[in-house]
Amino acid sequence: MSVEVGDKAPDFSLPADGGDTISLKALRGKTVVLYFYPKDDTSGCTAEACAFHDARPDFSKVKAEIVGVSRDSVASHDKFKKKFDLSFPLASDEDGKVCQAYGVWVEKSMYGKKYMGIERATFLIDAKGVIRNIWRKVKPNGHAAEVLKAAEALT
Repeated sequence: MSVEVGDKAPDFSLPADGGDTISLKALRGKTVVLYFYPKDDTSGCTAEACAFHDARPDFSKVKAEIVGVSRDSVASHDKFKKKFDLSFPLASDEDGKVCQAYGVWVEKSMYGKKYMGIERATFLIDAKGVIRNIWRKVKPNGHAAEVLKAAEALT
């Protein structure tokens, strides 16, 4: 299953760092930057998270909320968030249902070995819950700035 630009974003409610629960419904009325990443505290994921963190004041100006999602546990998210002083929620999709709803649970390959994993992807969701932009196979460098530009265009 996969979602396209113009689709209603699949709703979800997930446990997040700090014992919170994050749901798309609760964020209605705001622009949401929903980004999926493979693993806490790995080089690419750290670079991406830190870039979003650094750009957060600019995202706030356009009333955009940032939410990171991976299949790591809440405990893992807590450690990752604390280590890098991240200022936005990290949601735990341990059973992978949200990853599947957004079409980011895909077959990957490393050194010729195939396995299932999270494709680094970002979804820009407008205040009405409609997907306005999708970035797949994201490279962390410059990505936050690109997403910010698209979020600014929605206002």
